[in-house]
Amino acid sequence: MRNFEERLKGGHPNSLGNTVEIVEEVLAQNDLFDELFNCYFSDDEVVRLRTSNAMKRVCKKQKVLLIPYLDRFLTEISTIDQASTQWTLAQLFGMLEKEMTDAQIEKAKEIMKANLANHTDWIVLNQSMDTLAKWAKKDLDLKEWLLPHLNRLTSDHRKSVSTKAQKMMEKLR
Repeated sequence: MRNFEERLKGGHPNSLGNTVEIVEEVLAQNDLFDELFNCYFSDDEVVRLRTSNAMKRVCKKQKVLLIPYLDRFLTEISTIDQASTQWTLAQLFGMLEKEMTDAQIEKAKEIMKANLANHTDWIVLNQSMDTLAKWAKKDLDLKEWLLPHLNRLTSDHRKSVSTKAQKMMEKLR
């Protein structure tokens, strides 16, 4: 036990804290991944934010570590009501698509569609649009569902959201 949860606490909420150091430990000693994953269940939202950042970093270097946890990301982590968790899921789903089963992809679509339809956080919206638009290129049902939502978001008052929605619509045409 490396006490990751305690080491991810404190400091400015937008800083990485010890995230990079912990990622390096997990990459060097893969059996530590479970301890890092379980930091998602911390009561501390900063710990959960940094855990999400760590997951993206681990996925980029050794995505094989996340594959056995895909079902838990889809069923447990997806229920965490925190924007950073939701936007990270959209990113992870995009990175792990080739490793996911059809059923896992369908569940991931449900999660991201719900986020796109209901979430207000601009990063959640942008990351969900990214992955859903990528997947919609080869999924006509998803494309049909997505286009009206993208159209709605082109009128969003936040420039990053409206611009992203416009770009995604253009890519799907």
